[in-house]
Amino acid sequence: MPNRLLKNKTMKNQIKLFIISLILFSSGVQALAQKISEWRPENRTGVSAETGLLKSWPAEGPKLLWENLELTKGNSSPSFGNNKVYITGTEDGIDILYALDMNGKMLWQKAMGRAWNESFPESRATPTIEGNRVYTCSGIGDLACFDGNTGEKIWAYQASEENKGTYGNWGIAESLIIDGEKLYFSPGGPETNTIALNKTTGEIIWKSESIDDKPGYVSPILVQYAGKKMLINVSLDHVYGVDISNGDILWKVGHVNPREGRDNILCVTPLFKDGKVYVTAGYNIGSYQIKIAGDANSAEIVWTDDVLDVHHGGVVLVDGYIYGSNWLNNANGNWCCLEWETGKKMWEEPWNCKGSVIAAEGILYIYDEKRGNVGLVKATPEKFDLVSSFKIEQGNNGPFWAHPVIHNGILYIRHTNALMAYDIKEK
Repeated sequence: MPNRLLKNKTMKNQIKLFIISLILFSSGVQALAQKISEWRPENRTGVSAETGLLKSWPAEGPKLLWENLELTKGNSSPSFGNNKVYITGTEDGIDILYALDMNGKMLWQKAMGRAWNESFPESRATPTIEGNRVYTCSGIGDLACFDGNTGEKIWAYQASEENKGTYGNWGIAESLIIDGEKLYFSPGGPETNTIALNKTTGEIIWKSESIDDKPGYVSPILVQYAGKKMLINVSLDHVYGVDISNGDILWKVGHVNPREGRDNILCVTPLFKDGKVYVTAGYNIGSYQIKIAGDANSAEIVWTDDVLDVHHGGVVLVDGYIYGSNWLNNANGNWCCLEWETGKKMWEEPWNCKGSVIAAEGILYIYDEKRGNVGLVKATPEKFDLVSSFKIEQGNNGPFWAHPVIHNGILYIRHTNALMAYDIKEK
């Protein structure tokens, strides 16, 4: 073969190998950066990044695509991956992970751990999905990792029990959070407040010191601030930051207006922006904002509020304003808007009952917990501006506590044993 032809053939082979290498490298990068589906997207803010959604609904509500009435009772929200919907329920003292297809058909169900065995035992933590793995937390603090396609249990760890964890009056409600190779959980108690596990094996990487406090019913957030990456969580007596590189407690702040002799009701994932953290609790405790110091080694309260004492429906921050519903002395509660920078009340209005809230495209999606009304409200500090509403009729008796979720133009609403999917995409 002439040298020129041999050289051309060699160059072609090298180009082919280079292209194959690029494809493999690209696949590897994609695998490392797999999208996570979890509690209150995006990044646990409850403010969806989805666009092109309906700005109003018909009187009967958006189109119902499907419903599944085969679940057992639970209050978790759905999460997504592997062309499946994952959600939990409780039966005979066991929390169960369900996998549905994207049309709501039941594919399989697996026991994930021991359920909470006292008041309100229904499942509560939302599954966390990364790639082909599903991570769950039961009401008693049993953690597990499943194959997202087959349901095979990959590992399990009785995290609260093994770490001398303690419980408030309503057990554990923490949706697990993933960060690189780590998975975090907060058992509380005398031994440690927060632990980091290897997400692949379930083995312990580090344990934080103990602040000798019971865990709240909160799913924490991860933030980057002052050159440090920290986990911010809420226990029954404190809000605190953990250095995720080694488990050090960076700062902690005691709650305002704690209930003497009784557990606080701390269920709301905190909000974070520009070094400030917003925390709220029901039972007339109110809310407050703290500022983390420039070195991230301390924090202090900058304002307090006695209007927005959120029970467990969550809050969202939209364009500089906080939206949620208050407890109001164990009555139906009102819907409220506060200014982020000052805590100033912008409005407070009744609508059916307090409940959960998420947001997308400058619109609030609210779900009243007593009667099951779903509302579409403009996120404006000017007034409570209800655009549309409809009522959920499906599901067994019980409160409407599961938070709504928007995924690929579909609004998912749960009520006890029922999960419904509504088309909210603009046509």
